[in-house]
Amino acid sequence: MADLRDEKLSVDVEKDAASKTESGAASAHSGENKSPPWLRALLRWGVEERGIVPVPYEQRTDRQFYKIFFVWFSMNFNILSFSTGTLGPIVFGLSLRDTCLVILFFNLLACALPAYFNTWGPRTGMRQMVHSRYSFGYYGIMIPTILNLIGLCGFNILNSILGGQALASVSNNNMSWTVGIVIIALVALVISFMGYRVLNWYERLSWPPVLLAFIVALGVGGKHLYNAPSFSGEPPTAASVLSFASVIAGFVITFAAMASDFTMYYEPTVSSHKIFLYSYLGYVVPIIVLECLGAAAVMAAPNVPSWNDGYGTAGNIGGLLEAMLSPVGGFGKFLTVMLSLSVTANIACTLYSICFNFQVLVPSFSKVPRYVFSIVGTAISLPLSIVGAHRFYTALTNFLSLIGYWASAYGAILIVEHYYFRKGDFGSYDHSAWNDPKRLPWGAAAVAAGVLSFALVIPCMQQVWFVGPIGAKSGDIGFEVAFPLAGILYLPLRKLELKYQKCH
Repeated sequence: MADLRDEKLSVDVEKDAASKTESGAASAHSGENKSPPWLRALLRWGVEERGIVPVPYEQRTDRQFYKIFFVWFSMNFNILSFSTGTLGPIVFGLSLRDTCLVILFFNLLACALPAYFNTWGPRTGMRQMVHSRYSFGYYGIMIPTILNLIGLCGFNILNSILGGQALASVSNNNMSWTVGIVIIALVALVISFMGYRVLNWYERLSWPPVLLAFIVALGVGGKHLYNAPSFSGEPPTAASVLSFASVIAGFVITFAAMASDFTMYYEPTVSSHKIFLYSYLGYVVPIIVLECLGAAAVMAAPNVPSWNDGYGTAGNIGGLLEAMLSPVGGFGKFLTVMLSLSVTANIACTLYSICFNFQVLVPSFSKVPRYVFSIVGTAISLPLSIVGAHRFYTALTNFLSLIGYWASAYGAILIVEHYYFRKGDFGSYDHSAWNDPKRLPWGAAAVAAGVLSFALVIPCMQQVWFVGPIGAKSGDIGFEVAFPLAGILYLPLRKLELKYQKCH
């Protein structure tokens, strides 16, 4: 009964939030009456309308704090995590042991940043990029927002490709990858369209079939897995280890830029340690387990003819998983369908955050209902998924390596602002200033710190299209350099900004 009461509170919060506009309404009832009939129908069906308007203190009443664990767990308990682990042996030439050690230690480190930013939502009632205006300013935040939109759309593209591949493999390739990608994208769009309540419901229910599929895959194929040496037989180099670590960090650290989007309805008095722990476990458990399993499976594939055929020369992860489950016949095909649908949990939440990023990027978009941008995000990602479907590994490696750089610098700037300049006091943020450029920081310090940090990040990069002089010797250490350097640069630049902003 307590759960039912808490769920009702959560729903009431959403209904209250959905009926408010940025300019403010006299009441939720009068606001709803002025809406067109189709909009009132959507709200009655439980569609969340609220965009980037912060949730007032008294309306942050959701006490089902455990839900944030399932949001992140389901988002990462899918075949994209599985496929990311395969990059260690396939792209970077690491053995299974070395791959798993990198996966373990760098995920334990990188997951802390997004888990921490989850704790800010209940305290501020703000979406992640709205809160970031208190460091980057009303206009300066548009730069991280553009980078975040690129990253979010990129994740949706990769997930759509993987889901489409897996779905097509069940039909013995009678269904094209394109059709599979379209089906996956549309399922995720429907979930995202509904908003907060339906998202949380779906994330709590979507993972058990995926768990069953992986347990069955291990049960019938576990005998083929072993502690394999690298394909080349060569020992690992520092460059290969650190470059793979950059990919691993890029996979998870960008969740920091969407973290509080899912916790802003929570009761403000909740323990930050509780939210951090739920979030941290929601990241590390599925990511570490599935990345290690992916590495083990792809290294065993050459020794198992059916796995090797399923994986093919194109690196078909869906085909590999279908081959692993093939010994159980029709049930295996059903489980492969469940695995293909696992990516919808990630795509739906990502589309949800994309909505708010569009509204922060173009403030006038805040007058457009949130769910419209779910459609826009799908329209952007879907054709790019179809075009990039046959270049998956190249896209995955380049994308995950690149996005970690900016997110690392972004996180450092927010932390320095909060702990050094605001003494860790959430009360120091003027919540009424969230949409007023004159009352927010200029943002010049944050933008300059982020941009200037790349003066050292770029020489530390090791990408297919560019290798810096430091990165050539050390491997890619761009994200490790970006975090401390951006934080250090922000200190004097922010002091200077405060001095002149107070004067003027």
